[in-house]
Amino acid sequence: MQKSVRYNEGHALYLSVIARKEGTKRGYLSKKTTENSKWHEKFFALYQNVLFYFDTDQSARPSGIYLLEGCTCERVPAPKVSTVGRETLDKLHYFLVIFGHDGQKPLELRTEEESDCDEWVEAIQQASYSDIIIEREVLMQKYIHLVQIVETEKVAANQLRTQLEDQDTEIERLKAEITALNKTKERMRPYHVYQEEEDPDIKKIKKVQSFMRGWLCRRKWKIIVQDYICSPHAESMRKRNQIVFNMVEAETEYVHQLYILVNCFLRPLRMAASSKKPPISHDDVSSIFLNSETIMFLHEIFHQGLKARIANWPTLVLADLFDILLPMLNIYQEFVRNHQYSLQVLANCKQNRDFDKLLKQYEANAACEGRMLETFLTYPMFQIPRYIISLHELLAHTPHEHVERKSLEFAKSKLEELSRVMHDEVSDTENIRKNLAIERMIVEGCDILLDTSQTFVRQGSLIQLPSVERGKLSKVRLGSLSLKKEGERQCFLFTKHFLICTRSSGGKLHLLKQGGVLSLIECTLIEEPDANDEDAKNSGQVFGHLDFKIVVEPSDAPAFTVVLLAPSRQEKAAWTSDISQCIDNIRCNGLMTSVFEENSKVTVPHMIKSDARLHKDDVDICFSKTLNSCKVPQIRYASVERLLERLTDLRFLSIDFLNTFLHTYRIFTTATVVMEKLADIYKKPFTSIPVRSLELFFATNQNNRSGDHVNDKSPRLCRKFSSPPPLSIPSRTSSPVRIRKLSLNSPIGSKVGILDLSTTSSSAASSPTSANPSISPPPSNNNNKPPLDLSHGQSPSSPEQSPGALDENAEVPRIDSPQSSEPGEISPCRSPSTPRHLRYRQSGVFNNSERTCDKEFIIRRAATNRVLNVLRHWVSKHSQDFEMNGELKMGVICLLEEVLRDPDVLPQERKATANILRKSCYTFTVPSCHITVYVSVPLIQAECPKAECFESLSAMELAEQITLLDHIVFRSIPYEEFLGQGWMKTDKTERTPYIMKTSQHFNDMSNLVASQIMSHTDVGSRASSIEKWVVVADICRCLNNYNGVLEITSALNRSAIYRLKKTWAKVCKQTKALMDKLQKTVSSEGRFKNLRETLKNCNPPCVPYLGMYLTDLAFIEEGTPNFTEEGLVNFSKMRMISHIIREIRQFQQTPYRIEHQPKVTQYLLDKTLIMDEDTLYDLSLKIEPRLPA
Repeated sequence: MQKSVRYNEGHALYLSVIARKEGTKRGYLSKKTTENSKWHEKFFALYQNVLFYFDTDQSARPSGIYLLEGCTCERVPAPKVSTVGRETLDKLHYFLVIFGHDGQKPLELRTEEESDCDEWVEAIQQASYSDIIIEREVLMQKYIHLVQIVETEKVAANQLRTQLEDQDTEIERLKAEITALNKTKERMRPYHVYQEEEDPDIKKIKKVQSFMRGWLCRRKWKIIVQDYICSPHAESMRKRNQIVFNMVEAETEYVHQLYILVNCFLRPLRMAASSKKPPISHDDVSSIFLNSETIMFLHEIFHQGLKARIANWPTLVLADLFDILLPMLNIYQEFVRNHQYSLQVLANCKQNRDFDKLLKQYEANAACEGRMLETFLTYPMFQIPRYIISLHELLAHTPHEHVERKSLEFAKSKLEELSRVMHDEVSDTENIRKNLAIERMIVEGCDILLDTSQTFVRQGSLIQLPSVERGKLSKVRLGSLSLKKEGERQCFLFTKHFLICTRSSGGKLHLLKQGGVLSLIECTLIEEPDANDEDAKNSGQVFGHLDFKIVVEPSDAPAFTVVLLAPSRQEKAAWTSDISQCIDNIRCNGLMTSVFEENSKVTVPHMIKSDARLHKDDVDICFSKTLNSCKVPQIRYASVERLLERLTDLRFLSIDFLNTFLHTYRIFTTATVVMEKLADIYKKPFTSIPVRSLELFFATNQNNRSGDHVNDKSPRLCRKFSSPPPLSIPSRTSSPVRIRKLSLNSPIGSKVGILDLSTTSSSAASSPTSANPSISPPPSNNNNKPPLDLSHGQSPSSPEQSPGALDENAEVPRIDSPQSSEPGEISPCRSPSTPRHLRYRQSGVFNNSERTCDKEFIIRRAATNRVLNVLRHWVSKHSQDFEMNGELKMGVICLLEEVLRDPDVLPQERKATANILRKSCYTFTVPSCHITVYVSVPLIQAECPKAECFESLSAMELAEQITLLDHIVFRSIPYEEFLGQGWMKTDKTERTPYIMKTSQHFNDMSNLVASQIMSHTDVGSRASSIEKWVVVADICRCLNNYNGVLEITSALNRSAIYRLKKTWAKVCKQTKALMDKLQKTVSSEGRFKNLRETLKNCNPPCVPYLGMYLTDLAFIEEGTPNFTEEGLVNFSKMRMISHIIREIRQFQQTPYRIEHQPKVTQYLLDKTLIMDEDTLYDLSLKIEPRLPA
């Protein structure tokens, strides 16, 4: 065996078998032993550059191996022996193999046939690759010779350059001598004698002139060079070069990462897979690494090209490199598409201890720098986006007239297109794999997950509550382990279904026998309990408003309710928002699909995907890379017209967009413009659909109508909609009662066409005589398939704003019991006692079968529902917009009344309109003045004589009342004041009065704490006061009143108190440690990093520190403008502002259940106890004077 060659026994055996069967040359040869006297016959097999020899041709293992690379083979004469055996030796033919390694003994072989000897010599000579080595050496010699010539030429050029410079110096010297001689001759002439005295002055003048000309010339060139250095073109070129240098460095690092992936993991694992006891199979190796080796070779070539371009600096041309690279980047599609699967295969392989041990050994390699294999497999995932970013930066600093500008733009567009294709493929593939993985986890299986259109949304653990005992559960029962253990469910939300499973001890999932698979078509989401439902009230207090329920109305079974409990307020908001979004998308897609699929064969998802206006930048809109909840790119910049167009687009409505628009619309438009747009959509609904989609629809529809008359009884015309088309607007903001349900009922009969878009109202919260929501189960024996009926509920305002009684005849929210809007109308199809399968059989509203196929009619119904949904969300969640704007108030009322007068409006639409109108009338006529009244009560009581002192009040009483007052002041701030940085303007008192009152209340409470401490004359009393206030602050922390914590800690950190060293010396260590903990929680370090993390994990009610949000809003306002240079609205900024406002409103909406204690609030609001800052510091100096310097 040759030295310095790593030997793998398994691989060697594998090659020996191939050599024995398919070797280049095989046969018996005599091999001379080391004793130089004996010859042994062996079976030799030559394969590529490896020579194996065996004892016989039947031997399983080779006796030896020779590596022939770099060796020489030649025939040699027979050895000299005695004359006795010369005849025998003359019949044998000898040849010698000489190896190119030091210390390797030559191999002596012999054959009996001369032809056989020649063939072996020729075969070994070819296997040694000697010709290639010789050619390489010749080329290397030529290269060295050329390098020497180049160096010689450089030396000769330098010598010639030096000689030329010397000659130029000599020429200048000779010219100076000639000039001097000429001047001497002129002085020697008689008629020039009188000028001899003027020559020195003239000479001086000429010198000065020459100096000035040289100085001016140098100054001019210096200015030119400096101007160019400071010019935008030079700065752009410097940045461009720097981007290229960074690109080369990044490519070098990436190639190095791929090299480690291939050489430290891929190739060793391939060798391990070929061993006797392979820890991993070759298929698994291929599945894990995919085509990473090919990617490495590709980028090595690209990297060499980049380095070659750097050699031509400062002229950097890269377009041709990307032209070569682009066609080959398609290999990334396979890698990215199967990346998640490769990680799953790797995780499964790690279950094998031998493989895990071997992999840890590879990862311990110093080249890996502590990184795992998963890290290296992830690097190629980000390479295409990295190229896009680099080209974007490169184009930003490439002049428009640059020679490679168009090529770089083309490369960038191709990379973006490839990135989009890869993203779509990855999303589809990962969704299918995710669904299959969940389906395999369920023991019973789940056929609905085999539907490729079923998209996974979210999963998590929720607690299912028994609906019968829901109002009887106590706090002890909720916190007990039995409820959490017995009621814990693993829930999976998909776009069409909601799965509820139990987990066994082995980790497997089991679907619930009843309610395990919920079809979202048949579901109604109720986010908050009814305000007048006593059981709901009790359960809300028990569960902290973390519960929500799903009312399920299957078409072939009795209705039932599923009550679920989320672990936190944030989790509940996320679940309810996603569930309502899925329900609304199903119904909206069902309606639009029924419109565009019946004759035009244009599906809604394809319509959205093919509509370039939804994802392609234009002069009036610019999109970001992030997708919203409807899987459509979010708007980055847009004109007001495009924002209004997105608001009224019938195909989808993102909840994020709706919340952002309604929170911030007053920055870039007015409420009147929004109302005019909604009215226009109601009157002209076809303006809300892109022209291209309408052209596709009407062109096909016209072609179908021009043909033969279609049979009215055709199942195509009278088919049931594939999914119910109701529209609804889910909201992420919490409210006490939310029932989202709309229904579209399409009967089977060909002569009847009914479009039922019902919106039931949760007016039970507004009527003291209303009963609890009841469910009318369908009959068990129905011959005809009942229509799909999904009702949508309206959300009243919060409990503090809900009316006591608006209408004595307010309807009870009954599911599947739509009543006529006219009291005198009696129809069996709308009677509550009529069975569901008969209730919609005969309707006197639309009995013409042409209405079923009338696309314009269906789109008008969709437009009406879109307008009603936006208005419902606007009125219920943003009622403050209407309180001070009489024009907006009248506009909403007039539009709703116009909808009520429309003869084509369906009864359910009429009912939904009446509910919104009734709610809007109450909201507009009863302003939200309860907060002012509530605050004024303690303020009036504070004017009474002081009856309590600080020492007589307990820390718990102080903390609770501070929290109550802080929350009252905090929740009184309308969200309009958070727009435009009004609190930083000169007229801040008029623009943001409630924010200024909150700030004043904070300062008053902080001054009260400091004044109370400084009012004591002895050290012990001051130390006791400090300890008590720290305890109060800690109780405020437990009550989630972080504003109160900061009020007290900021008072204790004032210079007047902080400098009292003798007082702080009397404070116990536990109090100091507790204060440090509180200060760390509310510290402004890292932009309130700790406070943000604490607020993220706490559940309302809560009082955050308002200054943190004001700082965020100021940072956003000052950092980014409201409009771009082109006049487009910066909607990304609006989205950031909206997220902050939504978080503030989330804390504003949940009240504290703390009883008001007048004796405590009298003390807290008594301003006679407050000292100003100068008085406090003078008193501090009097208590502990400054020490002499």
